[in-house]
Amino acid sequence: MAIDPSDDTEAHALVRRQRELASLYATAKSLTALGGLDDVLQSIVRHAHDLMGTDFTYLSLVADGRLSARAAEGTISAAFLSATIPSGVGLGGKVLATRRPHWVRNYAASTLIDHDAGFDRLVGTEDLVALLGVPLVIRDEVVGALFAAYRSERSFDAGEIALLSAFADHAAVALDNARLYEKSRKALQELQVAYRKIEEHVTVVERAQEIHEALTGVVLEGGTPDDVARRLAEQLGGEVEVLDVVGNRSGRVTTTVENGVACSVAPIQAGDSHLGALAWTREAGAGQRVSDDMDLRTLERATHILGLLILKERAVAEASERLSGELLTELMVGSPGISPSQRTRTRTRGIDADRLNLVLVADSPASSSTDLVRHLHDIARTCSGLAGEHLGRATMIVPSTDDDRTVQDVHRRLRRALGGPVAVVGERAANHDWARAFSLAGRCGSVMRALGHTDVGATTGRYALYALIFDTDRVRELDRFLDASIGPLVAYDRRRGTDLVGTLSVYYGHRANVAATARALHVHVNTLLKRLDRVSEVLGVDWRTENDLELQFGLQLHRLRTA
Repeated sequence: MAIDPSDDTEAHALVRRQRELASLYATAKSLTALGGLDDVLQSIVRHAHDLMGTDFTYLSLVADGRLSARAAEGTISAAFLSATIPSGVGLGGKVLATRRPHWVRNYAASTLIDHDAGFDRLVGTEDLVALLGVPLVIRDEVVGALFAAYRSERSFDAGEIALLSAFADHAAVALDNARLYEKSRKALQELQVAYRKIEEHVTVVERAQEIHEALTGVVLEGGTPDDVARRLAEQLGGEVEVLDVVGNRSGRVTTTVENGVACSVAPIQAGDSHLGALAWTREAGAGQRVSDDMDLRTLERATHILGLLILKERAVAEASERLSGELLTELMVGSPGISPSQRTRTRTRGIDADRLNLVLVADSPASSSTDLVRHLHDIARTCSGLAGEHLGRATMIVPSTDDDRTVQDVHRRLRRALGGPVAVVGERAANHDWARAFSLAGRCGSVMRALGHTDVGATTGRYALYALIFDTDRVRELDRFLDASIGPLVAYDRRRGTDLVGTLSVYYGHRANVAATARALHVHVNTLLKRLDRVSEVLGVDWRTENDLELQFGLQLHRLRTA
């Protein structure tokens, strides 16, 4: 069996992505352990260094208007940890000011940032070239930045930025835990009289840690976003739901109370990507606290886990959809017939290529083919089919025993997903000739649009009356019919520069009403009558009584062919 190199590349990329996310989950769990601030900072940069695979990483915190390096891994000089610059200078200044990731291919040569002479000297010592920085945010406050650096010039792709941003979210949780832990320990030492209160506070922190570990465990066990929401509801009480979209993009939890019910919504984000929201609903009776600060913080931390999980699911889905589209194109281009390697590749996806006998082409006046393909992928997964974009058209191949019913079902599901009109046409593929079926379905779809049918699901058989137009094997039959019916008129118009064909089409379009036709053509009635007399001369027959139906059909086919 021949092995397609693109399969190895795709599989390698997917495996690498899954390993990165699995490593991130495990790292996130280890970071939740309570410990001293310096130990946690060093643990963060060590794990980030291992995860990203960069030459070195470091972490800087904001204090008294300056950004100071607090921990580093992979650096050359111990003096690097003495690096401190004003909080508005350098790449770190841009990260703090915009609260977004930023990177440069060559730090020393970059003119897009304000340089600090002292830090630039350290850059030279460390041979720092390419640098990526992401913000560390705790309860909507930027407290510092996490950096990943290379000692050679290069760019950072979206996947690397999203991965370091997601890790920074967990690092912020660990940093927050460490700060809270040190604060609690110091209070315990200094305020023995408040021992009981501090002990309760530590218990709350540990409870939040336990919840975070439990949610991380759900992900490591292969759970879905809904599984995470259910586990969180068990811990907090009430109901927790994962929402697809959210209007609040501030990064903060918002709480509203209405009719005795409180609802807190926390956006799910990964870097600059907004992935949805987590909504926690519970009763808020008289004299009852709407929420506990630690519970809201737990809700917020759960969004970090969900962000990683959603990113993973999207990566897997995108890889699956891309492979589905590639297989569909291979079958189209290689048809008629199917190779053993194609059978094997489709079988690994749980699809029997020999049963793929119906080709569907979808079109919508309000949606792009890319949007249509995304929804077709969802449908294809439920019926062991393939979907993709072929020659610019949203296409799907599925097994079918009742073609009319299958096409109508796909039309209904697409219309519900799009919320607007969509046309779906299907053609049965004989002897694995998917390319011919695609051609017939696509050309039939053009006829449907020309007829004004923009919201329908049907097979090409429903439009058999117009098969002469969309069936390329019958083009000679179409030419003979048009020559016999309106050929003399077409030839006359071509020689004389007239439009008797157009005049006759408008005439029939207005049900042979002379006055209405004259108004539509913006001519006098006598002018129209002269044109109709000229039609009689050209055709040489009494066309109004002898072959009226054949002439009308010829005009319709001519219009559709032109369209």
